[in-house]
Amino acid sequence: MTPSQQESSLPQDLGVRETLKYVLITPARNEASFIEETIKSVVSQSLPPMKWVIVSDGSTDGTDDIVKRYASQFDWIELVRMPERRERHFAGKVGAFNAGQARVKGLGYDIIGNLDADITFASDYFDFLLKKFAANRSLGVAGTPFEEEKPQYDYRFVSSEHVSGACQLFRRECFEQIGGYLPMKSGGIDLVAVITARMKGWQTRSFVEKRCFHHRKMGSAKHNVLVAAFQGGRTDYLLGCDPIWQVLRSLYRTVASRPLIMNGILCLAGYFWAALNRAERVMPSEVVRFRRVEERRRLRELFVKAFSGQKLKSAR
Repeated sequence: MTPSQQESSLPQDLGVRETLKYVLITPARNEASFIEETIKSVVSQSLPPMKWVIVSDGSTDGTDDIVKRYASQFDWIELVRMPERRERHFAGKVGAFNAGQARVKGLGYDIIGNLDADITFASDYFDFLLKKFAANRSLGVAGTPFEEEKPQYDYRFVSSEHVSGACQLFRRECFEQIGGYLPMKSGGIDLVAVITARMKGWQTRSFVEKRCFHHRKMGSAKHNVLVAAFQGGRTDYLLGCDPIWQVLRSLYRTVASRPLIMNGILCLAGYFWAALNRAERVMPSEVVRFRRVEERRRLRELFVKAFSGQKLKSAR
């Protein structure tokens, strides 16, 4: 069913609490330092989920014990244990998510969420997002920006159509239509899902009125910040980022991301190193084409906006 068909088939005046039910899946690998605060955020929600499956992805710390303690108090929390694995990669995270999804398959939910195990948010967070789904039947993916030490995205340059993987909520029909998350070791599973949803005709949106808080710096689980910048550029190539977009994005990072200068240089170096080595792209070719069309359209919009502003200043 397409988004437009979905919109026409649903009543327009039903309340969110009667019509929209949600489930959450949290892949968690050695998250004992953070997961209890995430659990506290979820159990304090004004609108709790039907079910929350926390999948311990081979954890060897105290993650399982923390989850079990809360699962004994809340019957809608369930712990699923995956076998231990040596290698840490994003394909493993997809496997853990799929194991959690299997546990909610028979439930009559409307929205499915992928929630990281190291974020916190206000008590009305999910109520807020579900109301956005209720108000717009074409909304397929929704979330909010996240902060670490400071906001992570400058929305002068990052489109509000991007939805961070820290917490992504999908309309069930949308998630099924895109085929779920692709198991890609290099990362970008959240980005591919959001772009594919738009390619299928769904709307995607980060609602900037709310924030969630990410308690572990992005990329710190495996790499220091310089290695993460290089690997990020390499991943951008694997995910089909347009070369012109990448150059301009990297230039922006030289002045906006620490360490200054080196962050952007290493990001660009990672991209072109992958290009020179003809690294195999992991994003489906039709999604790459769609992404590049979007990026070039946004570049045109940014240049028109900047040029119009310059003309306006000159006229004063």
